[in-house]
Amino acid sequence: MLRPILKLLSLAALLIAASVCLAARAAEPSPAPAFAVRGSPKYPADFTHFDYFRPDAPKGGAIVLSEPGTFDSLNPFILKGVPADMVAPADNIEPGVTIDTLMVGSQDEPATAYALIAKSITVPEDRSWAEFDIDPRARFHDGTPITAEDVVWTFNTLMTEGHPSWRLRFGDVEKAEVRGPLKVRFSFKSGETFQLPYMVAGLPVLSKAYYGKVKFDETTMEPPLGNGPYKITRIDPGKSITMERVKDYWAKDLPVNRGRFNFDTVRTDFYRDLTIWTEALKAGQYDLKTENSSKDWATAYDTPAVTAGQLVKESIPSEAPQMTQAFGFNLRRPLFQDRRVRLALSYGLDFEWMNRTLFYSTYTRARSYFPNSKLAATGLPTKDELAVLEPYRGKIPDEVFTREYQPPKTDGSGNLRANLATALKLLGEAGWSVKNNQLVDKEGKVFSFEILLADASFERIALPYAQNLKRLGIDAHVRTIDPSQYQHRLEDFDFDMTWAIFAQSMSPGHELRDYFGSASADQRGGLNVMGIKDPVIDKLIEPVIAAPDEASLLTRTHALDRVLQWEAYSIPLWYRADNRVVHWNIFGHPDRFPPYLSSTIDIVFSGWWYDPAKAAAVTMRARGE
Repeated sequence: MLRPILKLLSLAALLIAASVCLAARAAEPSPAPAFAVRGSPKYPADFTHFDYFRPDAPKGGAIVLSEPGTFDSLNPFILKGVPADMVAPADNIEPGVTIDTLMVGSQDEPATAYALIAKSITVPEDRSWAEFDIDPRARFHDGTPITAEDVVWTFNTLMTEGHPSWRLRFGDVEKAEVRGPLKVRFSFKSGETFQLPYMVAGLPVLSKAYYGKVKFDETTMEPPLGNGPYKITRIDPGKSITMERVKDYWAKDLPVNRGRFNFDTVRTDFYRDLTIWTEALKAGQYDLKTENSSKDWATAYDTPAVTAGQLVKESIPSEAPQMTQAFGFNLRRPLFQDRRVRLALSYGLDFEWMNRTLFYSTYTRARSYFPNSKLAATGLPTKDELAVLEPYRGKIPDEVFTREYQPPKTDGSGNLRANLATALKLLGEAGWSVKNNQLVDKEGKVFSFEILLADASFERIALPYAQNLKRLGIDAHVRTIDPSQYQHRLEDFDFDMTWAIFAQSMSPGHELRDYFGSASADQRGGLNVMGIKDPVIDKLIEPVIAAPDEASLLTRTHALDRVLQWEAYSIPLWYRADNRVVHWNIFGHPDRFPPYLSSTIDIVFSGWWYDPAKAAAVTMRARGE
């Protein structure tokens, strides 16, 4: 009797063991050519090209681009110097120009990465690690293969010697390790950081062997060894950079690259004077400019070339969150510690008058840190948002729970007496009073600060604002300095108020720590320009990064946005929901644009090509060749 029972028990044990093995095998993650932070990738594994590219776009020709400012280094990965940014990939894993990333993002879906240097990514269900298999065809420009050692070396070097922003970006990565000649694994400190696989997919890959001979942590004007679609072939220090398309670029026929990178030669000229920058375009010295000045868009291109269709003004719609532009307070200054003071100063900005008088009524007032998107908090908090915010009641402004944030408004006539009266009331509550037409504190010290700019065109915005503040007895003086000096002063936190810009995405992540997190507030060269140090903000950021689905992402982002709005860390300015491009009519481009375009690089390399027939018809150009 015992033997049959033992046989049955043995059989049961075998069945259990088999089912455990099957379950383990079923749960084992599989390599995939794409990864989406939330949901599934739009494009299937066998896709041939992104929908917004024309896969048979003709190759050839040249394009001359431009940038404001200057550069003194071709090393964009360190804090030193003023780098030429086009060398490195963008932070949102858009394509690099000379240096590629492990994977590349699409521009018509949020936070999704597709195979590039890495042919596949493997991620377990708990997202505690991500493993990449490198395409065996991947090569640097000198023909040497890209290996797992290059990837691990790049990560470790950026974390120890790179710009401080890399340590903030990858702070939750525990380690990177070689798992085979073409396999690398990133292990994460916490499985709650939902976006980490996507973030490490955006790692640029540098050559370990090359930097064994070249110092990584020094500025240089020597073109670094790259692996992207272009390589630098000529430099005029501080003035221009010329790149040529790599004819044997190993990834040119990958689905993510079909139809893009079509120009044989790309030259970028740099202009210190913004007026000359615009005039040079009209003179044909370069080919294309994204126009951010509403005044220039409305008035600077009233030329025969535009009338004749030779110089084209093109507005390209965008569904991406627009960059938040604001006057940012340096919260490290005692002058701006009181929220009532910050709120009061916001009443001195007359946006409606500026929009009508200066901007030809083309802008929309920003009221969120995520403008032009459903991520922006509007109306009163929902039940789910209140659940996120309730634990912080008493530690955040009461208005967060009861009022929709709206920046102060005027009738646009230039008469903002009512707003200034509100400002004086708030300043009085904060201990300030007017004596002899000057605003002073209890010790008699005058309220005085500097608005620091790097672009003289912004003076027409800052000067009227400073004039309004003068009516309150505030001495706000505007100072414009050289871009290089400006960058150094920001890195050293040597300013009172300045122009602050925050570039957001449809899937907010690590950049929130950079912009608003306490860890970056005192980090030299960090992106937390305003110096926000608020433990509540820190706690609200992390759930956004860890949001597992769109519904939770919206709820958590709205909660964060509401607190940022009512804390008045900055004075929000404006945005436009399009990209304004002025270009000579020598290009062809696909009929449609992807919805999440955000930069000149995105626009130009999203499938544009040189059209010789059009170029032959443009007789009023002077390329300077």
